[in-house]
Amino acid sequence: MKLSHLLLFCVCFPVVLVAQGLDPADILKPKPGTWPTYNGDYSGRRYSELKQINASNVRELKSAWTYVTNAGTPKSVFGSGDVKSTPLMVDGVLFFTEPDNVWAIDARTGREIWHYQWESKGGIHIGNRGVGIYRNWVFFEAADDHLISLEKNTGKFRWSVQIADVAQQYFSTPAPMVIRNHVIVGVGGDSLDVPGFLEARDPETGKVQWHWNSEPRPGEPGAETWPDEESMTHGGGMTWLPGTYDAELNLIYWGTGNPNPVHAAQGRKGDNLWTCSTVALNPDTGKLVWGFQASPHDTHDWDNVETPVLFDGEIKGEKRKLLAVASRNGYFFVLDRTNGKALVTSPFLDLNWSKGVNDKGQPIPDPAKAPQVDGTLVIPASGGATNWPPPSFNPQTGLFYFSATPSYAVYYLTDTSPKPEGYGGRDTMLWGESELIAMDYQSGKIRWKHVYPGQGQTHLAGVLTTAGGLLFTGDPSRNFIAFDPATGKILWHAKLDDETSNGPMTYELDGNQYVVVGAGATLHAFTLSK
Repeated sequence: MKLSHLLLFCVCFPVVLVAQGLDPADILKPKPGTWPTYNGDYSGRRYSELKQINASNVRELKSAWTYVTNAGTPKSVFGSGDVKSTPLMVDGVLFFTEPDNVWAIDARTGREIWHYQWESKGGIHIGNRGVGIYRNWVFFEAADDHLISLEKNTGKFRWSVQIADVAQQYFSTPAPMVIRNHVIVGVGGDSLDVPGFLEARDPETGKVQWHWNSEPRPGEPGAETWPDEESMTHGGGMTWLPGTYDAELNLIYWGTGNPNPVHAAQGRKGDNLWTCSTVALNPDTGKLVWGFQASPHDTHDWDNVETPVLFDGEIKGEKRKLLAVASRNGYFFVLDRTNGKALVTSPFLDLNWSKGVNDKGQPIPDPAKAPQVDGTLVIPASGGATNWPPPSFNPQTGLFYFSATPSYAVYYLTDTSPKPEGYGGRDTMLWGESELIAMDYQSGKIRWKHVYPGQGQTHLAGVLTTAGGLLFTGDPSRNFIAFDPATGKILWHAKLDDETSNGPMTYELDGNQYVVVGAGATLHAFTLSK
């Protein structure tokens, strides 16, 4: 290539530095302006120190570029057709997914660099939360329960390993979490009564380093909360969202899903640990250090997989290492993350399924609100008071932000046999709406709340907050919105072509800050107008 042609190429297509790789130390302490893991860093706070875009200039925010993943292509080819993943930004490149697909695009322009498509062997293609990166390798989970490794710079296939059996109706949606030389993967699945688990895999080979079961085995802690070994091994507790990590304590924190059978619980009497729990594990061994169960003996499909957010703060004047989670069952919890002790337990909706809180800070289920043959009215519906879209904690305001969906449903029991299987019931939603909640973590009280107009419209969106005094999220009417995180005042909005479908993220390149959000099959990037 002639020099003149090379110069022209560089002007038209800015050089993207893709060869450096991502050292695990750069996930522990991310370089300024990057987004190297699902939540931006290991804490799960989704708070960025970037402030070029701020409350004084956010009105000037304009579209920088868009990238459509499946333009002109049937959705069946690319799974759900929605970008539920949070893109990672490393070396000037965004890496993101849809089920069975990974893209690398130029973070400055949205130009595609490479695209990889896995030939699926089945599985439920409900969504995919993204990739993990270790040095020059990208990892993602396919819907048919394979962990796949690609070369980061080219998208070239390296290897795949099976992590679960799709014939047992496991399916895989989480973004792998990279901690040092561990690639930590989880699974989903409710249709057949199979146990959930977490695994750590070797980034070089994909081999298992450790395996942790969401339900204990006979003789292990928690086994006494199940009636027998058979019920444990059918027990559920899926691990379908990424967790968080405290390097000082060397603990990973993960949420687990509902027990199985889902609605028919007569064959699994007891609390059913460690389902519907937040657990702390040693990332080098997979050993359980502590666990806190948000919904003992769940019968409503209220997975507790929501992001366990880590920060240091004060409770009743005492400085503590804290973990906060807004749970699908409608309760907000603040735990001491060194030992799992509940410090704050507070409902964030008007609930009717709990008779109060026990001395461990756990809700006490009302047996009258379990699914019944002739139906029982429960708040919230099985979709939950909140769900997987990620929350944010802002250290400037001291507030915890998340989307919520107040809803009513009638729950039915359809399998009354002594040993039911599968769901064993169903629920019919009657009403719901959508809200954005700002929660005071010290008191468990709502500081402010924005109720989106239009009863009956339910939509959950991820949340991002920044040092620029901004909170970004989406509403049910296809708006991408910037709020004042202290007051809830709307400062800016943009109409998108679909509802927001992921957690927004932000990064900085060449002195320019960008905010990126997924809406259906499109990534939208915004920056300040030039």
